[in-house]
Amino acid sequence: MIEFRFAVGGLATTSFAYSPLQEAVLSLRCLHDPARYPHHRPWLRRIRPGLESLDREMLTALVAPWLWVPDFLTPRPAHARQVFADELDLLRATPPETVVAGFHAAYRTPEALPPVLARGLTDPGALLVRLTDALDAYWHTCLAADWWPRVQSILEADLAHRGRVLAEQGAGALLSGLDERLSWTGSRLLLSTRDVTARTPWSDVGIDGRGLVLVPTMFARGAQQLIDPARPPVLMYPARGRGTLSEKPPPVNDEALVRLLGRPRARLLRLLAEPASTTELAHRLGVTPGAVSQHLAVLYDAGLLGRARSGRIVRYTRTRLGDDLCR
Repeated sequence: MIEFRFAVGGLATTSFAYSPLQEAVLSLRCLHDPARYPHHRPWLRRIRPGLESLDREMLTALVAPWLWVPDFLTPRPAHARQVFADELDLLRATPPETVVAGFHAAYRTPEALPPVLARGLTDPGALLVRLTDALDAYWHTCLAADWWPRVQSILEADLAHRGRVLAEQGAGALLSGLDERLSWTGSRLLLSTRDVTARTPWSDVGIDGRGLVLVPTMFARGAQQLIDPARPPVLMYPARGRGTLSEKPPPVNDEALVRLLGRPRARLLRLLAEPASTTELAHRLGVTPGAVSQHLAVLYDAGLLGRARSGRIVRYTRTRLGDDLCR
């Protein structure tokens, strides 16, 4: 059991964020154990040809056989919605001693290090350049265009849901509802390690004065703390709705709904049970964003959809009227 102690003001400094760099690094777990992440299999099949052109030796070495990654590869998000390029710049500035300590912590013993790391750690600065270049190429070849827009939409939907829980049920329900491993006592957040195979050497984490960042991810099977308890506290938890990543657009079998709205709008309305952007919907349907935008405008004007802006991105979701119509 790991205890997160909340003194006075601890909850006030607790926040949510997601990290594209974290998701990119953790996605490498799929290369080690695809069966553990069935929702990502369609994506893995699509990217396999592109992987051959990348520094795969380095990319696979970033994840230990028990799926741990060094904490410096997933830096604590500075704000709610990070940008991959900014996070990669931060990673490039990692001190050499942190690189060495991070890989030794993740792999536990020097003998467990793969050859590329055993050689590379003799010059951690050069190793850092190689691994950041490998991650940059991996992001632009395999993730940015197709995978990340869908993942980002799922993470945004998770944050929106947590905000509603906080507003309607309070902080206790919010924290204990993140994952079944978590429970809230009123001053402490308890993280069960009963089903964790790799034991952690600590059991007490103070939050007051440091803040706790709660980070949804597509690649955790349960809530988990960072390897290094000395770093600012971050708690990762499984993103709500991650199973939808492998879904294909649902067929519209309700002919009455099709006759009323037309097949394209009926399908869009069915898809928007969770928030999504125009770009993401276009990816999922295999059409142009312009075509999607025209249909969304009609559904919005009819009161079947609501929308909310986050920076430059507008996400749509069904209203109660839209839900009733789909039922």
